[in-house]
Amino acid sequence: MKKLRLILAAFGLILTTTLTAATKPVAVVSSPTSTEIGELLQNPNFLVEQEMQANVTFVLNKDNEIVVLSVDTDNDTVDRYVKNRLNYQKLNVSLKQGTAYKVPIRITSVK
Repeated sequence: MKKLRLILAAFGLILTTTLTAATKPVAVVSSPTSTEIGELLQNPNFLVEQEMQANVTFVLNKDNEIVVLSVDTDNDTVDRYVKNRLNYQKLNVSLKQGTAYKVPIRITSVK
């Protein structure tokens, strides 16, 4: 009987630890938001020789401004460019403030 109680207690401890350690999932943004972010990122100020991709994670502050949390890319130029262009730009799309959103971006050369 003692072993059964010990096993149940261990299972309960593992279950509660797992549930409290789970992170809140990042929401994927909708098409109008992606379009507006794409417009903000048009005409990069650096030479684009090949297509570059990144995932941008951001939140909206109380003024409905973008606050970039991270840019998932290996290219430092793209990282700086995205942060400079997006940080504190107002969005006209209604998203929940304080929620982390993720949007994939692609920067291509215009020929």
